Amino acid sequence: MVGRRAKRATEEVHSCSSMVYCQGDLLDTVQKQELYADSKTFVDMSQRNDESVTLANFQAMMASTNNTPSKDDVQKFVDDNFVFENETESWTPPDFNENPAFLEKISDPNIRNFAKSLVSFWPQLGRKIRSSVNNNPTRHSLIPVPEGFIVPGGRFREIYYWDSYWIIKGLLISEMHETVKGMLTNLIYLIKQYGLIPNGSRVYYINRSQPPLFASMVGLYLDYTNDLDWLRANIEYIETELNFWLSSRTLNLTSNGVSYMLAHYGTESNTPRPESYSEDIATCAHETSETARRGCYNALKTAAETGWDFSTRWIFDEQGGTNATLSSIDSKRVIPVDLNAFLCKSFGLLADFYGKIGNVSKQNLWANRALEWRNSIETLLYNDADGIWYDFDYDMKVQRQYFFASNFAPLWAECYREENKEQYGSKAVKYFRKSEIELFQGGIPTSLEESGEQWDLPNAWPPLQEFVVLGLHKSGDSEAQSVAKEFANRWISANMKGFETDGAMYEKYDAIYPGQYGGGGEYEVQLGFGWSNGVALAFIDQFSSSSKIKALMSKSLYFAMFSSLSLYFTYYKL
Repeated sequence: MVGRRAKRATEEVHSCSSMVYCQGDLLDTVQKQELYADSKTFVDMSQRNDESVTLANFQAMMASTNNTPSKDDVQKFVDDNFVFENETESWTPPDFNENPAFLEKISDPNIRNFAKSLVSFWPQLGRKIRSSVNNNPTRHSLIPVPEGFIVPGGRFREIYYWDSYWIIKGLLISEMHETVKGMLTNLIYLIKQYGLIPNGSRVYYINRSQPPLFASMVGLYLDYTNDLDWLRANIEYIETELNFWLSSRTLNLTSNGVSYMLAHYGTESNTPRPESYSEDIATCAHETSETARRGCYNALKTAAETGWDFSTRWIFDEQGGTNATLSSIDSKRVIPVDLNAFLCKSFGLLADFYGKIGNVSKQNLWANRALEWRNSIETLLYNDADGIWYDFDYDMKVQRQYFFASNFAPLWAECYREENKEQYGSKAVKYFRKSEIELFQGGIPTSLEESGEQWDLPNAWPPLQEFVVLGLHKSGDSEAQSVAKEFANRWISANMKGFETDGAMYEKYDAIYPGQYGGGGEYEVQLGFGWSNGVALAFIDQFSSSSKIKALMSKSLYFAMFSSLSLYFTYYKL
């Protein structure tokens, strides 16, 4: 709701209408039994029969057990009524090319071979929806999109919104323009169906979104293709998606008598996430009232919308700090730097898109909105003394002055006054160094707080590497560009080291120990991995001529161990 934080509903607001996958006694009974190590396993299963039959069979099972079924009873019901089915089939994109031209400009043969291996992964991650899903959509939680797509990998066997940005970037570098066009078509299909792009292409995700990068994806596609016919046919859906954020995710704030508008994350759904059902119940069990529990579930779902599930970034102690556990999560309270940078960039891109097709009035409208957002970000989120942007605590009306890699997102989005960009870069790199990030050999850490959550120390996530590295590099400041190149090279080195060990790319990495996978969170390490491949290819494409990569690769094992152990003792206070 615009103008104030939306109140958490006192009545249940479910993830979707399905009485199997999103709400109801069946979901509650099955997920509370914890039949599988990962709650997502059950809600990704297919029904053997129509939903009405499944529900009737459930009622019969409950009646036969006097409404107190044992774990074995529930397991038998699931086995009889559900099946682990391949809802998608492997798909090799028709435009796959194992030798795209960019490989030829890579001088180092080891890096070239690594990049070629990453390109070769695309068919392994390619999927198309099976006809059985199209023929009986209500038997599945998977949403049947029309075109083939690239999945992230591991447990993530469907489309994910913000992952798609880096997957698309890697595909374009790999000259797979038609595959990208199909992925954009799928996202437009979701916008047409739901008025937003859901977190992912499962029905239990449709009540929440993820970081708004769709306009940026279109910008990448147009940079490579200049496909104005496609743009004319689809520009309305870019606008529809941005209007979703403006209509349901914005707040008004006042500073020195002036009103500003900025965005926050905030789904209205307030029940446990179907894909993390038992975990959410455990997290919110401390709440003594049903209303408070629903508020807790809402905060968890809102944090999932951020893409950072979970982090101390969304946690508040009584003083407004981060010294608390996940049960003290209050995600809607944060006005995030990166979300608003994404929107600022998106508004500017949409203005440019309208300019390309000659719609001057719409071009001016969205250009003015981008300027409005930039001014709000500069006024409320930028800290001139520290030379960086911070998240904003809506309740206490103060900046949250903690290091998060997302603090650099306005640099990446170029959401600043163009004439001052080198100044912003110069100050940001000083903040980077003051925060001692240069100590980390394995990548830029998500935060400097070790909480056990996966979006905190020591994890280094591929998207965040891009925000910091490309943000610093775009500023044009020589010192910032030097640091950017150094960390691009460290990241490629860490990726290559992990690849040499496992022959795979990880979803996240360890910032302290180069090449090791990251930990924490609600599930095991995932291999694949779509956005990791995309960021690595982008860094190689932009920075591959640097000799520093080779130098980093040849550093002695002793030096790497020494650096890692020093950091371990520094940050874990041993």
